[in-house]
Amino acid sequence: MELRVFTEPQQGATYDDLLAVALEAERLGFGAFFRSDHYLHMSGDGLPGPSDAWTTLAGLARDTNTIRLGTMMTSATFRHPGVLAIQVAQVDQMSGGRVELGIGAGWFTQEHEAYGIPFPDTKERFERYAEQLELITGLWSTPVGERYSFAGDQYQLTDSPALPKPVQGGGHRGGVPVLVGGLGKKKTPALAAAYADEFNLPFVDEETTAAQFGRVRQAAEQIGRDPDEITWSNALVLCVGEDEAEIARRAAAIGREVDELRTNGLAGTPAEVVEKIQRYQALGAERIYLQTLDLGDLDHLRLVAAEVAPHL
Repeated sequence: MELRVFTEPQQGATYDDLLAVALEAERLGFGAFFRSDHYLHMSGDGLPGPSDAWTTLAGLARDTNTIRLGTMMTSATFRHPGVLAIQVAQVDQMSGGRVELGIGAGWFTQEHEAYGIPFPDTKERFERYAEQLELITGLWSTPVGERYSFAGDQYQLTDSPALPKPVQGGGHRGGVPVLVGGLGKKKTPALAAAYADEFNLPFVDEETTAAQFGRVRQAAEQIGRDPDEITWSNALVLCVGEDEAEIARRAAAIGREVDELRTNGLAGTPAEVVEKIQRYQALGAERIYLQTLDLGDLDHLRLVAAEVAPHL
């Protein structure tokens, strides 16, 4: 079981805040540092303001050495897919091949309104998302010297040189590993089966995890793909303490209740958290993304590294 750190900087964080967490996660041996891709806070005042996910990862690509870096999830509404393919490939080059692209259809209406980003209806957003998955992986997998064209309903490319290339080439369709996630019962499993190197479920219980993992596995089998080629993961909010007082303090710091976090997240003593992670592991999860909301509490990560990770 691999543990990864997942942050939500739209809630209020500078680049230096994120760098401090990434460097400590790297030092402690966590598998990756991921950040959300949002331009508006969901609670609080969001000060000092949002930061751009791929600008952040470009900086971290140069300021870290070994830890993997990625998004959970980049919104397909934010960037033209041709531009996104270039950005991700460049950051992958800058990192020496340590980048992963989590990408979703986009959902947060208010951030689009706040920053003037078009927000189509659900049907069109999902069409854009599906075409972006095909287009981006198509650009990366086109051999150097050949051209790539794409004629979709949402996007059209003509005779693209399909450059630059990522350093990595081991993704399911070539290039950077791609993460797909979500709870849709038909289209999401089909897209994951076709494009995903990793399938992620954010903030869901064990029953939901078992059902959705099963749908994606079935979709993979239906197109002749071995489901074991896909990495299976969950994301859960983190709130670990050595005793009840520390657990309560960490819950209060992120504006949550301990009992609710024990039910819906990874909360409690290290032993409790190990036991819950093992239950997800029994359902097929191979990675857990630890949603770390208090970015100033690096002792939280140190506790997980010392008292949780060694038992998994």
